Amino acid sequence: LYEDQDLLVLDKPAGLVVHPAAGHGEGTLVNALLFHCRDLPGIGGVMRPGIVHRLDKDTSGLLVVAKTDAAHSGLASQFKQHQVRKTYLALVYGDPGEEQGRIDLPVGRHPLERKKMSTKSRRGKEAATSWRIAERFGEVTLLSVDIETGRTHQIRVHLAAIGHPVVGDGVYGSPKRINAIADPAVRARLKGMSRQALHAAHLQFVHPLTRKEMDFSAALPEDMA
Repeated sequence: LYEDQDLLVLDKPAGLVVHPAAGHGEGTLVNALLFHCRDLPGIGGVMRPGIVHRLDKDTSGLLVVAKTDAAHSGLASQFKQHQVRKTYLALVYGDPGEEQGRIDLPVGRHPLERKKMSTKSRRGKEAATSWRIAERFGEVTLLSVDIETGRTHQIRVHLAAIGHPVVGDGVYGSPKRINAIADPAVRARLKGMSRQALHAAHLQFVHPLTRKEMDFSAALPEDMA
């Protein structure tokens, strides 16, 4: 969506892993970035060059990538101090009674399932998520979500904790929720959602070198729309 000599902003498709890890040595966003930006190696670390923040493999939407050490340092500082504004759109089960709310529950490793995160962790870190209604559809609702902290899987864990799991979330969702959808056409549509219906729709930060306010939006991808 945007590129200059210091950074670039992109709209990541669902299904793309951000950086190499066990089982994902190639075909990642970092592999593509290294091809696109030949001077990127070493910026912010060998394994995750340029990566200042990340999105889960099956979450779509906006990412900012640093192309220089100065940009990486400046962006990392903004993220650490919670100066970057990130707004997500999440399609969730149920119809919240309120128009907006705030979830203030610690997030950490699940006490039994180590690959999952949980609000019941023995060593949970402070986490806060604010949400408001974007559109009501009856049995499902589109939420606009702002995160004040950036814990792993935070939005998915928090929304599941208040009884409104993200549609298509195979880790924190509830398989039984889909069977409770009365309309067969809607139920079939939701069953066709092969990933969590979560999209990073808005990103706002200050350019670390020019100090210009940067503001980006990314439309809902086709599967969520």
